[in-house]
Amino acid sequence: MRPTEKSEKKSVSVVGAGLAGSECAYQLASRGWKVTLFEMRSETMTPAHKTSKFAELVCSNSFGSETDYSAPGQLKWEAEKLGSLILQCAKKAQIPAGMALGVDREVFSEEVTKAVSSHPNIEVVCKKISSLSEIPRPVIIATGPLTEDDLANDLLKHMGDEFLYFFDAIAPIIDADSIDMNIAWKANRWDEKSESGDYINCPLTKEQYYSFIEEIKAARKIEPKDFETTPYFEGCMPVEAMIERGDETLRFGPASAKGLDDPKTGRWPYAAIQLRQENKEGSAYGMVGFQTRMAWPEQKRIFSMIPGLENAEFLKLGSIHRNLYINSTKKLNVDLSSRNDNDLFFAGQITGVEGYFESTCVGLLVALLIDQKYSDQPLSIPPRASAFGSLHSALTSEEKNDFQPTNINFGLMPTISKIYDGKKLSKRDKRDKMLEIAKKDFQVWLNSFSS
Repeated sequence: MRPTEKSEKKSVSVVGAGLAGSECAYQLASRGWKVTLFEMRSETMTPAHKTSKFAELVCSNSFGSETDYSAPGQLKWEAEKLGSLILQCAKKAQIPAGMALGVDREVFSEEVTKAVSSHPNIEVVCKKISSLSEIPRPVIIATGPLTEDDLANDLLKHMGDEFLYFFDAIAPIIDADSIDMNIAWKANRWDEKSESGDYINCPLTKEQYYSFIEEIKAARKIEPKDFETTPYFEGCMPVEAMIERGDETLRFGPASAKGLDDPKTGRWPYAAIQLRQENKEGSAYGMVGFQTRMAWPEQKRIFSMIPGLENAEFLKLGSIHRNLYINSTKKLNVDLSSRNDNDLFFAGQITGVEGYFESTCVGLLVALLIDQKYSDQPLSIPPRASAFGSLHSALTSEEKNDFQPTNINFGLMPTISKIYDGKKLSKRDKRDKMLEIAKKDFQVWLNSFSS
């Protein structure tokens, strides 16, 4: 039964307790909705998840930049204004990660699970949903890119054509005690070496770098099905795929030594591989940007070639999995409901956003839009200049045949002229002005939305 009066008890179902589903359920519950949250992972696991905790992070433990001069930083600023649960939990679980928001995975998931499962308006049901007909409307599908096969097939029938896919990869995690700190050192880019540096840096000479590259090229790879026809997402591309673009590619990407002075030489090494803290205890470090599809024995052998990691103990090795998403620009309405069922909504990575926090924010946005829709309020989309509005526009504004997953970035946000108010702007000034406009417009929208 669709609620039409504000005085009615409003009920809604959410399928999937990942980042988007947890955020969406919590936001709706906090607005008075009675939420039934379905999560299958206590009974059925995905190829990437290891636990049944909510909002488990399966790839990186970073939510991206927190800087006030970046598009990801702007998205977090807006989400904080909207009271994002995921952001609050991330802050509680925060660990050193330079300019990024890094979290202890276990602490973070525990915080989210506790907040969601203890909310008086949320009933958690441990059940695998196999078809859309099982779930009362309105419902939000937030099952992510690893949607279980039965439900995915039913969604496919509902959409009427094929899903879109991309490959995603995971980087290895290393026991901190097994890293040789006589070779590696702690520092952030452009910082002087210090014991409080947020990253562990492993230097490579020119000879070591090219030997490393050649071994990766020759390594046995795990070739997933449909390898030739399914693209990688650029933000999580395996190192092997990067190297196919040229031997120097890693030196201008995850193995860049820019801004990292080796304390033994006082100079930048030829290349450097960074490790980022994974937990509050600092007992585990992940290889930044080194997602891989190499076979596990090859990973151990080749990554042990890295200076400082000769005796590394790998707590988790890299892997690859295929993710699905829908062509939101063709299949969803402006409120992110299905064009074939206006009471069926989608949130998170399945909509075609990529990145932990982008997924979270689409969950938050869907909660706001649903609350408006079923309370007979005018639909109020975040302003186009804002990060939220830019993500929404990327999913709904223009039908595309070649729709690809996207992170928040300045390319999604409406640009401004290089000449602004009669003044020529540098690239940095231009972006600062874009963020200034985003904050101003978002605050105006938020004030009107909250009143």
